[in-house]
Amino acid sequence: MTTGALDGIRVIELGTLISGPFAGRLLGDMGAEVIKVELPDSPDPLRTWGQAELDGHHFFWTVHARNKKAVTLDLRKEAGRALFLDLVAQSDIIVENFRPGTLEKWDLGYDVLRERNKGIILVRVSGYGQTGPDAGKAGYASVAEASSGLRHMNGFPGGPPPRLALSLGDSLAGMFAAQGACCAVPADGDR
Repeated sequence: MTTGALDGIRVIELGTLISGPFAGRLLGDMGAEVIKVELPDSPDPLRTWGQAELDGHHFFWTVHARNKKAVTLDLRKEAGRALFLDLVAQSDIIVENFRPGTLEKWDLGYDVLRERNKGIILVRVSGYGQTGPDAGKAGYASVAEASSGLRHMNGFPGGPPPRLALSLGDSLAGMFAAQGACCAVPADGDR
């Protein structure tokens, strides 16, 4: 683990793919202790992304999982929720990128988290916000890049809009989520 500005801060990372895990990675790079929680029947698909691998480990995963610990908990079951809430009581920040309402469906909404830890910071990353007519839609960078016209502005005349070399929308969302988390941490460390 690294040392840095967030030494002594514990982050719980929930979610999969890029935006939430990217935020967790950045917080870990700044010295936070990051604990990634995965469901037993659906580990993060990033574990298998990319073609380059060594000894059965995908490089893409190795990059995104750096500076993280990992635990498997079934948050849909009482035993998993109880263990998770014990972890919440000892943590500072939770980063999640599920569709809005997922934590509430599992009886782990912000009100429940605050009962266990009054100072918990909940960072929620979603494609269309937490409320509004499109809040329930899954948010993917590729859709945002296409609908915003970003893909159309790239490529060559007469050719199809290309996929960008990286998931820009997800990476930016994760970067701003990490920045927001840092801004929410009290300067004196008092939760």
